Parts: sequence; C-alpha cells; structure tokens
Amino acid sequence: MPDATLAVRDEDTSLIITAGDVEIAQYVHRPDAPDAESPKPYLHPIRSLSGAPMSVYRPWDHRWHKGLQMTWAHLSGQNFWGGPTFSVERNYHWEDNLGRIDHTGFTELSSDGRQVVAAESLHWVSAQGEHWITEQRRQVFHGVDAARGIWALDFTTELRNVRGATLDFGSPTTHGRPLAGYAGYFWRGPRSWTGGTIIGADGQGGEEMMGAEAPWLAMVGRHDEIDGGGTVLAVAGHSSASVPIKWFVRNQAFAVISPSPSFDEEIALADGDTLELAHRYVFIDHMCDRAELDDLGAEFAL
Repeated sequence: MPDATLAVRDEDTSLIITAGDVEIAQYVHRPDAPDAESPKPYLHPIRSLSGAPMSVYRPWDHRWHKGLQMTWAHLSGQNFWGGPTFSVERNYHWEDNLGRIDHTGFTELSSDGRQVVAAESLHWVSAQGEHWITEQRRQVFHGVDAARGIWALDFTTELRNVRGATLDFGSPTTHGRPLAGYAGYFWRGPRSWTGGTIIGADGQGGEEMMGAEAPWLAMVGRHDEIDGGGTVLAVAGHSSASVPIKWFVRNQAFAVISPSPSFDEEIALADGDTLELAHRYVFIDHMCDRAELDDLGAEFAL
C-alpha cells in the first residue's frame, strides 16, 4: 500500500503538503497577484492521492479564481473577491474597491504523520488601506486513506471586525443578481469537470442545489490527459451567524462549489464581534455514486 504519511514543507511564500511522495496541496500564503485580483492566500494545486488535478488556477474567464480560497465579493462596499463588482444599476463594473487579505504569520505549523496543521493570522485590508478584519485561520489536512483514495481538509476561521463600524457581508444576490450568492470558502474545479455531476444530501442533486440548504454536496468529474475521474465532497459545517449556509454550485460553464454564508441574506457583524465558520472538503480519487457519497457524507459530517 502506498505511503500515507502526511508532512509539510515550508517554501517561504507557500507550504507544500505531501502524502507520502505525492504533493497533494500547495498553500500560497504570500501570493504574487495584481490588485485587480484582490490578492489573498489560496490552495493550488490540489491533487488526489494519485496526483490527479483537483483545482484550477487563474482561468481565462475569471483570473481571480484560484483553487480553493477564502474570499468575499460584497463586504460593506469593498470587494475581496477580485474582478468587477455587481450592482443592479450598472451590472458588473470596475470600482476602486478591491481589498486584499494579508498573511501576517503562522501561529502553528506542525505535522505528526497523521495530520498537518497550519494556523495563521491574517488582515483584511480595504482598497483605501484600512484594516477591517483580523482573521484567525486554521487548516488541518488529515484523513488520508490510501486504500480508498481519500484525504480531507478542515477549514475553520474567526473573522473579527476591527473596522470601528458594523460590517455587512453580502453577495451579488443580496445586491440584486438572482442565484449568484457566492461568498466565503470557494473551490474552482478543473476545466475538464465542466458538466460534472452534482450530488447532494438527502436525495438532492443537480442544478436544484443552487441556493439549497444541505449538510453536504459533491461534484463528480472526469480528468483530461489521464483516465478516470474524481470527486470533491464539501461539508457545509457551521456558521455563527443566524443566516443559514446555502450552496453556491455550478457545473456550467465551469465547476465551482462554495458553502455560502450569505447567499441571499446579509450578515451584519458589529464592531468587535466575530464571525466563525467551519467547513470540510474531502478529495476522492475516483468517481463516487450516490450510495458511496451517502456513506461518506455521514462519515465526514461536522
């Protein structure tokens, strides 16, 4: 059986996470990106245990999409997502409102062979250079099962408002665009996963998962260049806000998954308060059917 030992290597501007001799993820915490893409840390490439690609970087249609990243398109008039901003009056348009998320240091970086822990502090800084949010982020890479071709990532974050005024977390949908509630932790899949199968908990699935509430959701896709395919299982987890997590998911014109904390309702975070989020992503080295995903959804529940 292949070596399943997890380890981490610090490459100065990024971390390389390995399972045996396979680099399953790179976490770029000091990105080299233009202001138009709202620079922020991201995970890419993400790979299955066999090394198959499970993410995409700077696709031509949305250069600010980078693997798996924490982001927000509408935050009290600022855009931490990248690209143009949506409004009913002007549709998508460019504004001088593109913020950035700066890594300020790791508070823990460890590995015991079974898991890798990367905890860090970050600052969300507005386009005008104002420090709005202090974030405490923790990522745990774990659950490597070589026999089943599985590994998992737990993502938790605490976003503390230090602006001196209430912050309103929204989405294009809260600003008038239907079914565009993208916000929060966002995964962009490989181009070859376009048209992939969307499977949700409790017998749900397909396009009806857009804006739905469900404990988990999966995308099943096929690889280019190599045979076979894979599955990404996303677990919604929880939010400390009263607003429910709803899924932003597409398989056309590309594959994306985000457990959106503010899909169609804004979150008002008072000065000094903290928004807590917890999600889990499971990367599977084969194409799962519903029966297997029902079992995995229960196994990896948060």
